[in-house]
Amino acid sequence: MKILTKEILNAFAKQGKTGNKSAKDIKIVMKLFNPTGAGTWYLYEKEDEDVYWCFANLGDIDCAECGTVSMNELMNFRGQFGLHIERDISYKPLSMSLQEVMDIVQSGGHV
Repeated sequence: MKILTKEILNAFAKQGKTGNKSAKDIKIVMKLFNPTGAGTWYLYEKEDEDVYWCFANLGDIDCAECGTVSMNELMNFRGQFGLHIERDISYKPLSMSLQEVMDIVQSGGHV
């Protein structure tokens, strides 16, 4: 499966830089997850060809936080059975705000 489709790259371009925006004004562009264990990344800004800003939940909702992630590192990760990190193809780009996702995840829910 292709991770960065034209639709997703266009959504990152539309979103633009988010540094001066509040969490309610930032939209999540895509959701990545580890199909064999903990790890969900809600990406919202493309810094460069490798670095993306995201809200990451690595299994402990009390430690979920915003920060940067390397797309190369995520794509080179292999979980159980050699499976890769996957893109949630049911997530529609720019459909939820960062604040909505943080609230859901921190309350123990799933996006």
